[in-house]
Amino acid sequence: MANSGPDSARSAVLLGLKGACMGAADTVPGVSGGTIALITGIYEDLLAAVKSVNLRAIGRLLRLDIKGAAAEVHLRFLLCLFFGIGLAVISLAHLMNYLLAHHPVPTWSLFFGLIAASIWAVGRKVETWSAAAAAAFCIGAVGAYLVVGMMPARTPETLGFVFLSGMLAVCAMILPGLSGAFILLILGKYEFILSVLENPFLLEHMAVLGVLAAGCAVGLAGFARVLKFLLDRYHNSALAFLTGLMLGSMRKIWPWKEPAVTEEIHGKLMVIQEKNVLPDSLWPEPAFAALLMTAGFVLVIGLGLLSRTSPAD
Repeated sequence: MANSGPDSARSAVLLGLKGACMGAADTVPGVSGGTIALITGIYEDLLAAVKSVNLRAIGRLLRLDIKGAAAEVHLRFLLCLFFGIGLAVISLAHLMNYLLAHHPVPTWSLFFGLIAASIWAVGRKVETWSAAAAAAFCIGAVGAYLVVGMMPARTPETLGFVFLSGMLAVCAMILPGLSGAFILLILGKYEFILSVLENPFLLEHMAVLGVLAAGCAVGLAGFARVLKFLLDRYHNSALAFLTGLMLGSMRKIWPWKEPAVTEEIHGKLMVIQEKNVLPDSLWPEPAFAALLMTAGFVLVIGLGLLSRTSPAD
């Protein structure tokens, strides 16, 4: 109880549910769990919790001072949140893959409404739209728009590049509007990591996964500190930048698409670049899509109200 986190069963369950929402978002390519953390009011708490895993805590853990290490880390917050994330990823991954494969327009429509409301909700938190905040917003929007439209690259499969890929992918996962899996695809490592995960207990595969995990850990620890510093020092501009990221990512979430580039990845033909198009008619699919967009918008507003009335800690 030495550090921040839920102090009652009710707040622990609520934080776990927010984590489940993050996990559900992370199962969708192009949607970030960081977006959900931002709109549910736990984004800065998440960054602070990650930052709490510092060298002092690691040193105490290596000296087997378990109690001292636990007192350094925001353990209750991280345990509740990651339990919810893990539960959602395990239970919803197959469902989300099925929905995206067989009902893409309704699924993307719901997420389009979620992100649209998130832009409005987070944008409202910018207290003053100064020139710096406006510039940060434009940089975030243009940057995300260009990133989600990038073609995958051909890159080496060395352990050094795997480490770098893990660092960049995990940074994207905690940034609203960007997907870690999508970054791996752009870096040309999605197929490679997928093949490694199919036989994770081979010695060479264990080495790859260990290096990938190390890259993720370093990237998360370092990038969380950078984001926390920016939010503490330049709060309005940082929030404006995050809002811009979500706006730019809407290019990826538009419900009506046509395949532009396909490639065989691990024995399956996958669409790696799509072109946004308009619906063929206004009824019945677009009308149902509009209803789901509205439902997603209302859901985000409800989550925002819930987070204000029931803080995680």
